Order: sequence, then structure tokens, then C-alpha cells
Amino acid sequence: MLQNLWDHRIACAAVVLFAIGFATLLLHRNLMKKIIALNIMDTATYLFLTSLGYISNRTASIITDGVTEMERYVNPLPAGLVLTGIVVSVSVTAVLLGLTIRLYQRYHTLNLDEIYMMAQQEQEEDT
Repeated sequence: MLQNLWDHRIACAAVVLFAIGFATLLLHRNLMKKIIALNIMDTATYLFLTSLGYISNRTASIITDGVTEMERYVNPLPAGLVLTGIVVSVSVTAVLLGLTIRLYQRYHTLNLDEIYMMAQQEQEEDT
């Protein structure tokens, strides 16, 4: 059992990181902490995909010396998925940070409970 965990230590670390990010996302009310937690979860996902895609004693999938046997190369699909995910993650983080700045400018707090209460008060005043 311990040998099996040791063989998959990078995947286990990714699962632990994802759990830390998920717990932070659920338990904290501060928007900046939630954004950081989401980024930790993204990074854990990329680490997990990378650990699954790596096969020891294989090279990058670039044909060299005329060798075309598939057993010699690593599958490039996980690397492509990770790269695409990083681009999406950076875009989502930028949008979230922009929205967080606007919320802070309007309500002068990053606590979701306080923002919700202030928004409810504004809605009641408008009606």
C-alpha cells in the first residue's frame, strides 16, 4: 500500500492541493481568498494531468532519427489540455479580479455576506 502511494506521490499531492483549494473556496467569505483557492484548484488539476501524462523512459513526441514507434514517445494530449487550461484559468482569474475591484469600489468590503446585505438594503430602498 505505501509503495503504491509512493509511486503515485505527485498525483496524491495534486489531490491534497485540490482538497485544500476546495475547502478554502467553501469556508472563506473573502473574495480574494476564493480567487486564490480557485487558482490552487486549477494548479492541482494541471499537476494531476501532467503526472498522468508522464511516462518514464520516453521522450517528447517529436520524431527524431526516423524512429516512428509510438512506444518511444509520450502522449502529447495531456500537455495540450494543460496548456489550454492555463490560458482559460488566466482569463477567468482576470475577469474575477476585475469584478472584485468593482465590488470593492462599490461596497468597500470583500466579505460576501456584507456585500449581500448591502445589496439587499439597496434593493429594498429602490422599491
